[in-house]
Amino acid sequence: MADTGFTRAGLPELIEQTRADLLARLGLDELLRRADGEVQARVLGGALHSVYGYIDYLARQILPDTADAAWLERHASLWGVARKAATAAAGTVSITAAAGVTVPAGTVLQRPGGGADYTVTADVAAIGGTAMATVQAAAVGAASNLPPGARLTLVSPVAGAQSTAVVVDVSGGADIEADADLLARLLARIRTPPHGGAAADYVAWALEVPGVTRAWVYAHHQGVGSVGVAFVCDGRASIIPTPADVAAMQAHLDEVRPVTAAVLAFAPVADPVALSIRLTPDSAATRAAAAAELQDFLAREAIPGGTLYLSRLREAISQAAGEFRHELVAPAADVVSPAGHIAQLGVITWLA
Repeated sequence: MADTGFTRAGLPELIEQTRADLLARLGLDELLRRADGEVQARVLGGALHSVYGYIDYLARQILPDTADAAWLERHASLWGVARKAATAAAGTVSITAAAGVTVPAGTVLQRPGGGADYTVTADVAAIGGTAMATVQAAAVGAASNLPPGARLTLVSPVAGAQSTAVVVDVSGGADIEADADLLARLLARIRTPPHGGAAADYVAWALEVPGVTRAWVYAHHQGVGSVGVAFVCDGRASIIPTPADVAAMQAHLDEVRPVTAAVLAFAPVADPVALSIRLTPDSAATRAAAAAELQDFLAREAIPGGTLYLSRLREAISQAAGEFRHELVAPAADVVSPAGHIAQLGVITWLA
C-alpha cells in the first residue's frame, strides 16, 4: 500500500509481533517450538496476514487508476461512463449474378481459407448483373473489418450467381474497450465535467462510439451555430473512418447534441508523409523499431490541420531500440497539414 504511505508487515513480522505480545501477556521469556503459545502466534499471524492482504486489495480498488477491471467499470458507471462493447463489422459486398437472380437473406460468405463468416441480412435482387448485398459479420471485433476489394466466398452456391463476392465497404467492427481507454475516458469525465455543449463535451460524445479513439471539434464549422467533429479509428489498417463510420457518428451526435447546434461529423483526409532515413546500425530489427516509433509518434501528435515538427520526428526515430544515430533526409522541413487533412505514415525509404 505504497500509495497510502502505509507499509504492510510481512508474514514473518506478523508472527514475531504476535509471539512477542503473547510472551508479554503470559509473562514468559520464550516459547517452546511446540508450545500452545507458539501455535497461537503462527495462526494469528497468518490470519492477520490474510486480513492485511484483503485491505491491500481494497486499497487498490478505492481509486480508479489502480482498480482492477471489474472495479474500474463500477467506478465508471457511477459517472455515467460505460465500457464500449465489441461490435461486429457490417456493410456491402458486390456479387455478380444474372439479371433477376435473388441472393437470399441468410446466405453465408467466408474469407478465403475458411475464415470468419459474413451473413447476408436481406434478400437482394441482381440489377445490371450485380447484386449489392448487405452483410453482417458473425464475430465481433476489429478483425471483422474488411478492406475494399477483399474477396469473400459463398459457402453454399446460389443459382445464377458467382461464388465470389467483392467487398465494397465492410467496417464498424471494434474490439471491447481496453481498461486503459476506459480509464482515460473516466478521468476526462471527472476532470472536465459536462458544460452543455462545450468542446470537451463533443469529444466525450464522439469517444463513446465503438472503435473511435481520437476526435477534434471545430466551432462554426459551417457558419454560426454549427459544429464540426472530425475523428479517427486507431488500430485499423487505415485510421480514416469509412462512410459507414461517419454515418454512425453522425447518428450518435444527433442524439446527444444540444438542440440548437448543427453538428457535422466528418472524416479527415489522409496525407501520407514519405520519409527517407539513413540508420546506424542499419538492420531489419532497427528499421522495424524506427517505423514503430514513428507510427506511435503520429498517433500521439498528428491532428487535422496540424504541424509535425522536424525535431520531433528526429526524436521519435532516436527512441527506436538499437538506434545509435540516424540522418533524416526527407522531409527536410516541418510537415504542415491543410485544414481537414491529417498526416499519416507513408513510405519509408531506407538509405544505405
